[in-house]
Amino acid sequence: MNDFFLSLLLTGALSSGASLPFWATTNQWGLMPENNGALTVLQARTQYDDSKDFQWRWGVSLAANYDSGTPAALAATGKAADFNLMADELYASIKWKVFSLEAGIKHVDLDFYGAGTPTLGSMSTTGGHIVWSGNARSMPGYLLNLDPVALPWTKQKVWLYGSFGDYKTLDDRYVAGALVHRTKVMLRFDILQRLSFHFGFDHYAIWAGKYQNAQMPITFDNYFRVITGRHASSAGSLSDQLNVIGDQGGGELFRFDWRGDGWNAVFQHDIPYNDGSGMGFQNFPDGVDTFWFGFDDKDRWVTDILYEHQYTMLQSGVRHDRPTTEEERAKLDPADQYHYWKHIVGGCDNYFNNGAYKSGWTYFGHTIGDPLFVPKGTHARTWTGRAMVLGVENNRLRAHHFSIAGKAFHKLPYKAMLTYSKNYGTYYAVYAGESQLGKKFGSVKETPLRQLSAALMGEVPVGSFAVTWGLYADYGSLLEHNFGVTLGLRYMFRAE
Repeated sequence: MNDFFLSLLLTGALSSGASLPFWATTNQWGLMPENNGALTVLQARTQYDDSKDFQWRWGVSLAANYDSGTPAALAATGKAADFNLMADELYASIKWKVFSLEAGIKHVDLDFYGAGTPTLGSMSTTGGHIVWSGNARSMPGYLLNLDPVALPWTKQKVWLYGSFGDYKTLDDRYVAGALVHRTKVMLRFDILQRLSFHFGFDHYAIWAGKYQNAQMPITFDNYFRVITGRHASSAGSLSDQLNVIGDQGGGELFRFDWRGDGWNAVFQHDIPYNDGSGMGFQNFPDGVDTFWFGFDDKDRWVTDILYEHQYTMLQSGVRHDRPTTEEERAKLDPADQYHYWKHIVGGCDNYFNNGAYKSGWTYFGHTIGDPLFVPKGTHARTWTGRAMVLGVENNRLRAHHFSIAGKAFHKLPYKAMLTYSKNYGTYYAVYAGESQLGKKFGSVKETPLRQLSAALMGEVPVGSFAVTWGLYADYGSLLEHNFGVTLGLRYMFRAE
């Protein structure tokens, strides 16, 4: 049976600073106001009926927020206070056995929900996926999914699963109307009865779109080059001819799952990449290391514990290219002036940024992937999601993130998070001190901006209603010192 769910959320948010604290707005699907204000979300959806081979479901989520505004917002848009209506989700999905198709606007799937309560959000900074974190609004498009299928002759020890889809951007960006392609390919190895290992990649490509009077043609040839990661034809830009077509990047995941008696544990290493050097692991040890432990009993005081370590300092090295030597030029074609004078080393990956698609891996002003890679203008307090964002300003960092979740008195769901980070900016634009760019890695004593961000969130269920609350704080030199609170009311109805 397709169970029907209806919910209505009303939330107010206040802070001591000019904007809401980091965790009050982060990983909220881009819906929360940036500053003091309020949010309303009305959602209706059905779920799959697993008793049938052919299944269907649909979902609608409409949101509206009021943002009191700041001087930065006034300077960027000409108005301080703002009222926004948003289509958070609007989708229909069908499923037949292991195949499914979803079309429309839909949230991506995340991991590491605590206390068995998805409404509190993931305990992870990235939602378990460094590329698609749930930090930005969802794009319209379609996604084909394959559930795990055992490969022939493996005695059901090796399983294949993944996704394939295309989306369209609707925000104000440097290349207007850009398209996004996604390919996710994963393998699962059932090593033991209790132990599984997952490996694969989640790849995205931003392509097409229009900048001023230039527009990349949307042709089958260009699309084929996008999905196969090839360079552009002679009709494309010089950058796309020399590299790959559009802005392509993604993440590579290594994950171990252990199923115990009454508990589960996960360890994973999620690696970002922006080019071939990253895909070839030249950027090791960059990535997000996640350890999660959770009890099956979700009515305990502590049900889930998570720790994450982020390190993204190397980025395949301190230089992208170097001058060629005379010996190297003797073996090269002088007609290829780009490679004749430059030897590509592959460093300075500059995660989630791109020279042509300058808005990078952001959508409606929010980073789509790892939210610790904050958008440009964040430290200077000029950022606002209402205006065009030109990529991220901080993708070289070290961070520790702790989170616990459970049910206080075995009834009241809560989640606590604490994030400590050292933030260095990018190779090309450091926050402070001397740049490491072009120098032997580790030879420079770099100067970070230290940041501590904390959150304590919870719900008080009362029948079909729940009072939602949150306490948030920022302290450090990247963001302003800040304290914030949220208080809301959620109504939920379920019909079978």
